[in-house]
Amino acid sequence: MKECILVVDDDPEIVGAIAIALEREGYEVRRAYDGMAALDQCLDPAVKLLMIDVMMPKLDGLSALMRVRERRNLPVIVLSAKSEDSDKILGLSMGADDYVTKPYNPQELVARVRSQLRRYTLLGDEHAEARRGLLVNGRLSYDTASRILQADGDEIKLTPKEAGILDLLFRNLGRVFPAEEIYRRVWNEDAYSCENTVMVHIRRLREKIELNPKEPDYIKVVWGIGYKMARHEP
Repeated sequence: MKECILVVDDDPEIVGAIAIALEREGYEVRRAYDGMAALDQCLDPAVKLLMIDVMMPKLDGLSALMRVRERRNLPVIVLSAKSEDSDKILGLSMGADDYVTKPYNPQELVARVRSQLRRYTLLGDEHAEARRGLLVNGRLSYDTASRILQADGDEIKLTPKEAGILDLLFRNLGRVFPAEEIYRRVWNEDAYSCENTVMVHIRRLREKIELNPKEPDYIKVVWGIGYKMARHEP
């Protein structure tokens, strides 16, 4: 069965050129031309990888990426004319698996697609892995079934909201979540003026898990974007 790739760009010629390169390698290609259309098509489990441009009408690529990540965990390659390191870091921090700048080599693009699909096939869905058992990140270990957190072997008592935030960050190591998204997912409410509420809970979590809460090693702030849990070797 052919693996299905969704290619999203507001330039039909670019979409067509990418589609030709992918179809030559045996992939099925679906096409969309704005972020909202990408969201609709990504809900189909047949789509195995998303390739999306940053600058698009209706909904830009990075905003679409964040919404896709709320619904599915699939490999995402961001396409952009912006080549500054800060732009790449932002794209990767928002949840992209790879970041390719224009103009790009079609063969390189196909190789990156193949690599991402292979990695996801071998490692499996990150969320599915998390549901199966124990996650370890440095001196922290987290049982996803019981929601029990340990630091250096000692159990850490968490409130329900603290546990919800930790669960979200631990299952998505390295991914940056805006305060609004954390609130929406953990509190299950619309996020209005929620920054202080989330910040207070983050501070309490740091006090419980960090050796030095004022210089945290695990729960990091990415200024202007949100919070993430940094990866550490077990």
